[in-house]
Amino acid sequence: MNIKTQKRREALMLLKQPGLLATIIVILLILIVFCIYPIIRLLVTCITNESGHFDLSSITYVLKKTNIGLAFRNSIKLGLVVGILATIIGYVFAFAINRTSMPGKKFFHTIAMLPILSPPFVISLAMILLFGRSGVITKQLLGITNHNVYGFSSLVIVQTLALFPLAYLNEKGIMESMDSSVENAARSLGAGRLKVFLSVTLPLSLPGILSAFLIVFAKSLSDFGNPQVLAGDYAVLSVSAYTQITGLYNLRTGSFMAVSILVPSMLAFFIQKYWVAKKSFVTITGKPVGQVDFITEKNVVCPLFCLCIVLTLGILLFYGTVVWVSLVKTWGVDMSISLKNYQFVFQSGSGKKALRDTLLLSLIATPITAILGMMISFLLVRKKFFGRKLMEFSTMIPFAVPGIALGIGYVVSFNQKPLLLTGTAVIIIAALVFRTLSVGVEAGSNSLRQVDKSIEEASTILGADNFTTFVHISLPIMKSALFSGLLNAFVRSMTSVSAVIFLVSVKWNLLTVSIMSAIESNKLGLASAYCVLLMCIVLVAMAILDLLVNRAFGYRRPKHE
Repeated sequence: MNIKTQKRREALMLLKQPGLLATIIVILLILIVFCIYPIIRLLVTCITNESGHFDLSSITYVLKKTNIGLAFRNSIKLGLVVGILATIIGYVFAFAINRTSMPGKKFFHTIAMLPILSPPFVISLAMILLFGRSGVITKQLLGITNHNVYGFSSLVIVQTLALFPLAYLNEKGIMESMDSSVENAARSLGAGRLKVFLSVTLPLSLPGILSAFLIVFAKSLSDFGNPQVLAGDYAVLSVSAYTQITGLYNLRTGSFMAVSILVPSMLAFFIQKYWVAKKSFVTITGKPVGQVDFITEKNVVCPLFCLCIVLTLGILLFYGTVVWVSLVKTWGVDMSISLKNYQFVFQSGSGKKALRDTLLLSLIATPITAILGMMISFLLVRKKFFGRKLMEFSTMIPFAVPGIALGIGYVVSFNQKPLLLTGTAVIIIAALVFRTLSVGVEAGSNSLRQVDKSIEEASTILGADNFTTFVHISLPIMKSALFSGLLNAFVRSMTSVSAVIFLVSVKWNLLTVSIMSAIESNKLGLASAYCVLLMCIVLVAMAILDLLVNRAFGYRRPKHE
C-alpha cells in the first residue's frame, strides 16, 4: 500500500467518526489561536507600524539607540556560564545519589527540588537579604556597609542554584536508564573506579549531560524574575524588553527584543528535543538487568557527600533566610519577631486579592492543562490524522518560547475584537494552561507508548466509541501521568511570572507579581511573607495530590534510598 492510498484510507476512517473529527478540529483551532497565532503576531509587530504597514523603524531604533547588542552578549554569556556550572553540579548530585552508598539520598533529593517548587526569584530575594548593603552576612557579620550585591556574579550564583535541579533530574534519569551490568563487567575485568567512570559511565551519560546543558542554557536566557531583581547594571534581554514596554511604553521595540531572546532559546530547545534526545548510547530496551554496584570507597563517597552537604546547606540557608525575614517586624530597622507581614497579606485588600486570584486562576488552569494534555497525547500516540505534526508542534511552542515573549505575544494578539481578552481572567488562564501543556502531553505520550494499543482496539471491537475507550481504558493507563501533569500545572501556575507579568490587571492580580512589586518597593519582609505562603500552598497541594494518587489509584512514586 503506497503512502497516498494509506492517507486516503485514514481520512475515510476519520470521516466515519464525526465525534473524533470534531475533537481534533476543535483542539487544533485552540492550539493555533493560543500557541501559534501570538508568536506570529509578535513577529508581525516588529516589522509593522500602528497602521499595519511594513515598517522597520523600530528594529533600526533598537539596533542603533539601545543596548541590545550588549544585552544579547550578556544574556548569552550568562546562559553559557550558568549552563556549565548547573550541569556539573547536577551531574555530581545525580552521580552521588545513583552510583554511591552515600547516606541521606532521599533528603538530598528533596532539598534539590525546592528551587523547582518555589517562585523563580526567591533565591534572588535571599541573596539581597544575606549579601546586600543591609545583609545578614555582609553588614551584620562582616561589617561591610557598601557591598553591591547586584550584577553578573550574583546572577550566576542565583541562577545556578535555581536551575541546577533541572540538570540533576535530566542526568539522574539517564543514569537510572543505564544497564549497570556494563559498568559491572568493566569492574570484573579489573578496571578501577576512575577507569570505569571515564570509559563507561561518563560516555553513556553524555547525551544527558548535553541535554541538561541546553535546557539550563535556554531557561537562563528566558529567565526574567531573577535578572529583574538582581541584574542591576548588567543588561539582559528579558529585562530590557520589559523596560521598553513598561518604562518607555514602546511595544514594538519591546517585541523585537523579545524576539531576540526567542531565537537562541528555541534553537537550544529544539536541538535538545530532536537531536540530543535521540543520541542515546544506552544498550538496553527494558529495565536494567544488572544490579548497581554502589561505590563504597570512602575516598570517593566522602568528598561527594561533603559537596552535597555544602550545596544543601547553601539552599537551606537561602530559604531559611526568607522564612526568618518574613517573621521580622521591619527588616534592617526592627529585627524583633512579628507576624505583621502575614497580617498585611491576610487583612489588606491587595494581599487577600492577590492570594485569592492566584489560587482561583491556578485551580481553574490546572485541570484544564492536565485533561487537555491527556487528550492531545492520546490523539498523537493512538490516532493518525491530517494535522498531527501541527498539533505536536503547537503544544511545544509556548514551552520553548521564553515566558516574556509569550506574554508580549498575548498582549498584541488579544487586545482588540473579536479576540478582546486583555484584562480578563481568560487571558491569564490561557497563558498558564498553554505554557505548561507540553509537559503533560509528553508525560501522557510516554505512558501510552508503554502499553500495547491492542487493549484499546479490543474495546473498539466490542462496540465502544472513542470517548468511552478514552475515559475507561486510556485515561486509567495514564493515571500517573495525569497526576504528574496536575502537579506540574499547579506548581507552574502558582509560581509563573514572566508569562503573566503583562497580563495582570486591576481586576486580576497574582502573588508572583505582588512579590516583585514588594521587592521593587524595598518591602523585603512583605515579599518574604508572600514567598513563604506561596511555597506552603504548593507543598500542601503536593501532599494532597500524593495522597490521592497513593490511596485512590495505588500509584507509588519511586523512592530514593
